[in-house]
Amino acid sequence: MKILAVDLGMVRTGLAISDPTEFLASPVGTVTQRDLEKLAIQVADIARGQEAGRIVVGHPKNMDGTRGESARRAEEFAQKLESLTGLPVVLWDERMTTLSAIGYLNETDVRKKKRKAVVDTVSAVIILQGYLDSCKK
Repeated sequence: MKILAVDLGMVRTGLAISDPTEFLASPVGTVTQRDLEKLAIQVADIARGQEAGRIVVGHPKNMDGTRGESARRAEEFAQKLESLTGLPVVLWDERMTTLSAIGYLNETDVRKKKRKAVVDTVSAVIILQGYLDSCKK
């Protein structure tokens, strides 16, 4: 089954999709939308178009494990997606994924202007690959 991952942002939201064997995460792209309701509709449409059977939403907990405003926003978004798609939606701890994504982009010498455009998508790939790898264990 294909799994769609979402790295929810305030402006840009990164998306990634797994292959049907749930082995490898690949980038889908970025959606630019501030309104959570409109964003949920757009992501639900993408999930249908990608033929996803499950959605993983990054859950940005604080470093001490507590839930802040961003985590609550992700929880609300996940509920909206589940209602719109009827698919199971999993919240996945995404602490440090943006820093990891920036590290990967630094290693590959992606310049600042291009980095801003792709960091959310790379974060979604990292979230999804972490989820896929945990399911194999």
